[in-house]
Amino acid sequence: MTHFEPPMHWQDHEDIAMALYEKFGDDFGEARIYRIRFTDLLDWVLSLPNFKGTREQANEGHLEQIQAKWVYEWRDNQKG
Repeated sequence: MTHFEPPMHWQDHEDIAMALYEKFGDDFGEARIYRIRFTDLLDWVLSLPNFKGTREQANEGHLEQIQAKWVYEWRDNQKG
C-alpha cells in the first residue's frame, strides 16, 4: 500500500525542508546548508517528487525560510 502525500507548494517550508533532509541526510550540516546558493536550492526544491510549485512562484523569502527550516530539521536529527 502506498501512502498518499499531498503536493507541496512554496509556502510549505517545513515539508520542503524535511524532504530535502531526507534526500541529502547528514551530507549537509548547518554551515553547509546556509552556504547553498539559492539557484541550487531552487533547482533541488523543483526536483522534489511531490513539489507542485513553479520557478516563477519562488522568491527569496521562501528560499530563506526553507533554508532555516532545513537547519532546524538537521539539528533535530543530531540529538540523541
